[in-house]
Amino acid sequence: MRVILAEDSVLLREGLVRLLTEEDHAVVAAVGDGDALLAAVAEHRPEVVVADVRMPPTHTDEGLRAALEIRRRWPGTGVLVLSQYVEKRYATELLGSDTNGVGYLLKDRVAQVEEFLAALDRVGAGGAAFDPEVVRQLLARTTHADPLARLTPRERDVLAHMAEGHTNASIAAALHVSSSAVEKHVNAIFDKLELSHVTGYSRRVLAILRYLGT
Repeated sequence: MRVILAEDSVLLREGLVRLLTEEDHAVVAAVGDGDALLAAVAEHRPEVVVADVRMPPTHTDEGLRAALEIRRRWPGTGVLVLSQYVEKRYATELLGSDTNGVGYLLKDRVAQVEEFLAALDRVGAGGAAFDPEVVRQLLARTTHADPLARLTPRERDVLAHMAEGHTNASIAAALHVSSSAVEKHVNAIFDKLELSHVTGYSRRVLAILRYLGT
C-alpha cells in the first residue's frame, strides 16, 4: 500500500516510516506540515495518508484541515489522523465527511503496533477505524436528553463497535454472539434513533452523528 506520512515530530515520523517499510508498505513521502502534505498527495496520489491533527505553523488544526481537503479533492484516498488527545470537534468533522476510508486514532495507539497496522489496513480498504477511547468519550452522555438513553447496554456495545468501524461480522466475533443477533441489535438502534426510514445517507454514520455534541 502506498502511504504518505505527515508528522512534525521527526522522531515519530521516522519511526513510522521504518515501521511501515518493514510491513511492506511503500512510504512515498514523509512531510512535516499541512501544505507539504497537500502537495505530496497531489504529486503521488497515495492510497492512504497518515496525518497528525496538529502541525506547524500554529499547531492547532493544520493537519485536520489538510485531511478534510484531501477528502474533498481526492475522495478515493484514505485518511487516518492521529491526535494526542480526544478532540471531539475534529472527530465530529471527520465523521460528518463520510466515514468510508477514514480513521481517527490517539497517538498512544501507534505504540500498539498490531492495532495501528490493522487500522491502517482497514482505512486503506475503504473502511473506518476510530479509536475506542475516542468513541467512548463521544458516546458518554448522562442527561435526560441523551438519545442513547433508549438503548440497552448491549445495543450501546454494538453501537460503540460500529463507531470504531467494525462490520457486523467482526462485532459478532468481538461480542461472542451470532451475526443475526448483531443485525437485530443494529436494526433496533436505527429504530430507537429514528433512522429506520432514512434513505440516501449511511445510517451507521447518522447513528453516530445523531448524538455527537459540540
